[in-house]
Amino acid sequence: MSTPKSEFLKTLIERGFIHQCTDLTALDERLSAGPVAAYIGFDATADSLHVGSLVQIMALRWLQKCGHKPVVLIGGGTSQIGDPSFRDAGRPLLDGEQIARNAAGLRQVFSRYLAFGNGPTDAVMVDNADWLDPLRYLPFLRDFGTHFTINRMLSFDSVRLRLEREQPLTLLEFNYMVLQAFDFLELSRHHGCVLQMGGSDQWGNIVNGIELGRRIDQRQLFGLTTPLITTSAGTKMGKTASGATWLNADRLSPYEFWQFWRNVEDDDVARFLRLFTELPLDEVQRLGQLKGAEINEAKQVLATEATRLAHGDEAAREAADTARRAFGEGENAAGLPSVGLSRSEFDSGVTVAQLLVRAGLSASRSEARRLVLNNGARLNGALVQDAEAPVSAADLADGALKLTAGKKRHVLVQVGD
Repeated sequence: MSTPKSEFLKTLIERGFIHQCTDLTALDERLSAGPVAAYIGFDATADSLHVGSLVQIMALRWLQKCGHKPVVLIGGGTSQIGDPSFRDAGRPLLDGEQIARNAAGLRQVFSRYLAFGNGPTDAVMVDNADWLDPLRYLPFLRDFGTHFTINRMLSFDSVRLRLEREQPLTLLEFNYMVLQAFDFLELSRHHGCVLQMGGSDQWGNIVNGIELGRRIDQRQLFGLTTPLITTSAGTKMGKTASGATWLNADRLSPYEFWQFWRNVEDDDVARFLRLFTELPLDEVQRLGQLKGAEINEAKQVLATEATRLAHGDEAAREAADTARRAFGEGENAAGLPSVGLSRSEFDSGVTVAQLLVRAGLSASRSEARRLVLNNGARLNGALVQDAEAPVSAADLADGALKLTAGKKRHVLVQVGD
C-alpha cells in the first residue's frame, strides 16, 4: 500500500514489524478514525517472557504511543491446554496454582513496557480463564462448534505440518484454536477489540477469530502478525548457549541482559535497533552504517536502550558502567595476561571455578571455591557469589571475559573457534 495514514501502521512498516495483515487498507482507515483497542495473547506457561516475545510487546508499546489502547490477554484458561501451533509434542499440563504464579510473573514484564489505567488509551490486562472456565461444554459446542469445519482446521500449517510429521495431536490440543477464536469474540464484545496481533505462527488462530466474529456478530475484525525474528546466523531470537534470555530480573540479571544485546552479530544491529528500541530512524540509520570497530558503539547503544525499556534507566546505566569497567578504557590491552578457551568447551558448560583454575588464578577448584567464599573473585568486574555458577554467553564481550582474583591479578579468557 502507499504510505499509511495512521501513525501506528506507518511506524510498524518503517520499523519492520509487519509480516501479514488481513486487510491493511481497511485497518488503516479504522486506525485513522480514532483510538482502537487491540490485543495480543500470552499463555502463562512460564513465570517470565523472553526476548522471543519482545517483538509483540514492542508492537503493543507502539500501539499505545500512537494513541490506541493495548489489551494484554493472559491465557489463564488456554494455558491449561497449551498452544500446539508448530510444536512436535504437547506441552506439559500445568495446574491452576502454577498458572497463577506464572501469570503474576508476566504482569511484571508488561508493567515496564505499558502504562496501565482506566483512561481511553491506558493498557488493560485480562485473563481468558474468566470466560473459558465457566463454559459448559455441550452448549459451547452447540453455539460455536458449527462455525468451524474440520476440513479448514486441518488446512492450517500449525496443524497440517504436525500431522505430516506423524506427531500426535490430542483432542484437547485441537480445541485450542476454537478457544482462541472465542477469545477474540469475547474481547470484541466486552473490550471493543477490533485487532488481534501475534507472531506469524498465530495466523491461522487469528483468522479463525475474525471469521467467528463475522459469522456470529457481523463484526469487522482485523489480524496482523509480526515476523519470526532470527539472528543473521539463523538461530531463533533469544536462544543462546546458556538458555533463554528472560525479561524478568529474577530470571536474568540486567547486566546479563545488557551483554546479550552487546554481543549480537554485526549484521543484526540496525534491524534490532529498529525493532527493540525507540531511537529515531535517522539515528538508527547512522548507527547501522558504522563498520569495523566502530560498530561496537552501535551495539552499546542497542544494549543500553533495550535494557532501559526492560529494567529501567538506573539498571541500564549500571549494566553499561559495569561492562565499561570490565572491558573499557584499554583494559583489554595486549599487556593483560590471557588464556584461550575453545568455543566447544565453552558451549559444553563451564563454571567460574573451572575458569579460575584454567586462568591460573587458583591451583584447584577447592581453592577457587575458597577464593569466592572470601569475596576475592570477580567476573567482568562483578563480585562472584557462587563458584559453581555457570558462565553464560551473555558474559562475553567481543568473545572474551575478564577474571579477577584479589585486587591486582587479572586474566582475560578469550573464547574462540
